[in-house]
Amino acid sequence: MIDIDKWQEIFGSIRRHKLRTALTAFGVGWGIFTLVLMLGAIDGLVGSFTHSFRDDAINSIFIWRGETSKDFAGLNKGRRIQFDNSDFEFLKDNFSEIEDLTGRFYLGSSLMFKYKKEALAFSTRGVHPGHKILENTKIEEGRYINEEDISQARKVIVLGRVAKEQLMGDDPAIGNEVNLGGVFYKIIGVFSDSGGEDEEKICYLPISTAQRIYSNGQEIHQLMVAGGDLSIDGMRSLEDEIRIAFAQRKQFDPTDRRALRMFNRAESFQEFSSLFSAFTILTWIIGFFSIMAGVISVSNIMLIIVKDRTKEIGIRKAIGATPGSIIAMILQESILITGVAGYIGMICGVGIIYALSGSEAEYFRHPSVDIGVVITATLILVISGALAGLIPALKAANINPVTAIKSD
Repeated sequence: MIDIDKWQEIFGSIRRHKLRTALTAFGVGWGIFTLVLMLGAIDGLVGSFTHSFRDDAINSIFIWRGETSKDFAGLNKGRRIQFDNSDFEFLKDNFSEIEDLTGRFYLGSSLMFKYKKEALAFSTRGVHPGHKILENTKIEEGRYINEEDISQARKVIVLGRVAKEQLMGDDPAIGNEVNLGGVFYKIIGVFSDSGGEDEEKICYLPISTAQRIYSNGQEIHQLMVAGGDLSIDGMRSLEDEIRIAFAQRKQFDPTDRRALRMFNRAESFQEFSSLFSAFTILTWIIGFFSIMAGVISVSNIMLIIVKDRTKEIGIRKAIGATPGSIIAMILQESILITGVAGYIGMICGVGIIYALSGSEAEYFRHPSVDIGVVITATLILVISGALAGLIPALKAANINPVTAIKSD
């Protein structure tokens, strides 16, 4: 049953200390508010970071040709490392932990796509079928390059969604042909890519076709491998093993990082994830101390209120008020201040994060907060507020009625 008289007294006390109560409530609400904003900001940063990794398989290693920077076994530095089809087969045959594998052959930028009256230039690459997995490519129409396309060096092509729209408009793509530098290719597929429009302007040929028409039939410009479900340590080991194997195969010092340039996306992803985990922990530490500052201010104001009401509390005890009822009254006032202030701070913080949730800025993307976590933090704040009021409440309960009545 609600004790109306008691709540009237609580609100009366709050009205008599408006400024103190308002400043205390502001401190409490600000603690929750800043915690929510910081958690949302970290989530926005994580969203931006995760978005930047969406374009390629995370458990992947990119391998580029380099130039030796150290003398090795009588060979002078400055040698260019080259890749060819035998290197692709070497990786395929000797590393069972590799789940997907592709080579890349880059066509020159001077080649133009022609279709009817349109003539446009798009980035074009020769690739293996495994490239679809490594690039997280989604086929919207038709199919991707397959092994038969590679073995028969077919003149087929897969267009990016944007490239298709700019070159062909509303014309159907599948089965149609485009002229690329004087060679006609049959369109077998159209793909979309989570990397955005720039990625969807790229076009893909079978690597064997690109090699025969535009090179010596063997050259590969870049190699890419995917480690499937390998752990971070497994991906590091795979990277080291590939470097050592290629150092023996291409005759360069295994410590020469310029000879074979490698980028381990799994390791990079792990480093960024660890960094943001540290940021999250730091946010909770800052938020905790912000909330505690508010809670301490609640305790202080309750001590002041108890001191101001010493005579009143003494009279209450003299006419029969129990220590329990005195403690309950002080605790209820403390919980009311922290609860209302914390709720307002939470709502304001969540409201701002919700308003920013559609953001797609480069370093701040789709921020959000876990409502369950925020509500839990607010409940912890309310409990802390009750504990903050406990010391003043116990002090009030121990007031000697005679001494209290005589006090000024």
